[in-house]
Amino acid sequence: MNVIGFNHLTLNIKNLNESLEFYEKTLEMDVIHVGNKDAYLQWGSAWICLQERPQYSTGELETIGVDHVAFSISEEDFHKAVEKLQTRDVKIVRGPIKRGTGWAINFLDPNGIQLELHTSSLKERMKVWS
Repeated sequence: MNVIGFNHLTLNIKNLNESLEFYEKTLEMDVIHVGNKDAYLQWGSAWICLQERPQYSTGELETIGVDHVAFSISEEDFHKAVEKLQTRDVKIVRGPIKRGTGWAINFLDPNGIQLELHTSSLKERMKVWS
């Protein structure tokens, strides 16, 4: 598996407007896209997705914070990596699926932490939101 770097971080949040205020105004990240329940922000080559989850504001779920960490992988190495995850009986929670113009697969590490392999950039991902 040829992971080539960090891709993005997705955070589960209670309130999108409140979080946007913090990340945009306090941390001075660039807002790339704002949807009804999600937003994408960038600083340098790194990016994050904020995703509002109603379950967190109602108390139905207690865990907020990191949803998953994504790593970049080339599209030519992606399907071989998927096969490796499958042959090692890694628990796959979503995918492989097309996300934006690239491919993604979400899976769990031995501690239950959700990780993702992602083949596209934020710019490519935003093409499907425009």
